Amino acid sequence: MSYEQLFDESYERVVLETRKGQTFFEAFYQRFLASSPQVRQKFRHTDMARQRSMLKKSFYNLMAFYASGSVDSVLEHIALSHSRKGLDIAPELYDLWLDCLTATVESYDPAFDESVELAWRLVLSPGITYMKFKYDHC
Repeated sequence: MSYEQLFDESYERVVLETRKGQTFFEAFYQRFLASSPQVRQKFRHTDMARQRSMLKKSFYNLMAFYASGSVDSVLEHIALSHSRKGLDIAPELYDLWLDCLTATVESYDPAFDESVELAWRLVLSPGITYMKFKYDHC
């Protein structure tokens, strides 16, 4: 089975799962916000329901970038808005974001194993690399 297929199947499992009354994306943001004072500061005035909705949508852009190697206008817009000149989301926060995300996948996906974790990291890494690069290259 390909890593893309492992990712797709895991994604389908986690988005349908609710644990302790929380959806996957709610649990992810709880974990991410708890991970760093810098993260909490960046999200202090954020409508989290809207943020979760945007993250769900942006996953499709990250997956498309992985599959095609081409940046669409949505991912370009997100990268520009997150750059030093925009929201100033420092590159190291993306690594923390991915670590928190995969930790949340581990707690929500009953089929989680090293291959599933690697699939998530491989599928999302090209987009994350793009976002990090655009931080100073806008």
